[in-house]
Amino acid sequence: MPEPLADDEVDRRLTDLPGWRREGGEIFKWFRFGGFPEAIAFLGRLVEPCERLNHHPDIESHFDRVRIGLHTWSVSAITEKDLALAAEIERVAGSA
Repeated sequence: MPEPLADDEVDRRLTDLPGWRREGGEIFKWFRFGGFPEAIAFLGRLVEPCERLNHHPDIESHFDRVRIGLHTWSVSAITEKDLALAAEIERVAGSA
């Protein structure tokens, strides 16, 4: 089972993930796109890394904005799995 990370470790690591914030027991980021098709296409590109890492985000979609929230359900905390997936999501967002 993954180990929860201390808040100060999460905060330190988030400095490498622009726009990601910690609130409560999760890390999250809002992504903005040119419109609905681009937002949905982004979500489609997330399938492969989420499946490969066997970790799945909480997603909100609002026309041209997508909110991605991450925490590890099995330990109800932020773990290395969340930071690894956030980095993958950044890679996918940057390749758009």
